[in-house]
Amino acid sequence: MYVIVAGGGKIGHYLSRALVDAGHEVLLVEKDKARADYLAEELGEAVALGDACEVRTMREIGLERADVVVAVTGDDEDNLVICQMAKLKFSVPRAIARVNNPENEDIFKALGIDTTVSSTKIIFNLIEQQIETNQVIPLAPLERGNIEIVEIDLGSDSPVLGKRIPQVVLPEGALIISIVREGHAILPNIDVDFRQGDSVIALVAADRESRLRSIFAGTK
Repeated sequence: MYVIVAGGGKIGHYLSRALVDAGHEVLLVEKDKARADYLAEELGEAVALGDACEVRTMREIGLERADVVVAVTGDDEDNLVICQMAKLKFSVPRAIARVNNPENEDIFKALGIDTTVSSTKIIFNLIEQQIETNQVIPLAPLERGNIEIVEIDLGSDSPVLGKRIPQVVLPEGALIISIVREGHAILPNIDVDFRQGDSVIALVAADRESRLRSIFAGTK
């Protein structure tokens, strides 16, 4: 899968690294030269210098063959422009936008953006939501995209113990964000295996949450 990530801040950086580690073809586009040079030291040719809001830049990086475009800059207007351009001009199948101001989510949805993710809303929902102890806890429903962030605690009977991330077949569209082990967050990569006591943080569509549960926690 060819994924274009627009915006080389912390979110774009770590998302790109996780996608590369998962075996995807990734291109991270960053318009600040100093920042792009810094990212290229780690990600190499997966980093391109350019303004993702410009049609010329998107043509140069082959936007028309992208499977997914993810706009995660710190500017909602830029993210909207990037995703609209991807959908309308280059016919990219899926566009995902970071929304910094939750009040803008309805605008993004009305203008045809497939999925929006608001870190502000996630944190708000997490604070507001009463969380009960359970093996799989929905931390924050992302209503606009029908996506949930879930935390899965791996017990002694988990079917994935001892397996590495690439050996576990996830539901379509699901994404492992992090593994928390002994209080420390681990970024997912092909060398990480699952151990008893781990907490797996993942994104999954709401209608596939039960499938995710059976994969990691097993059936009771």
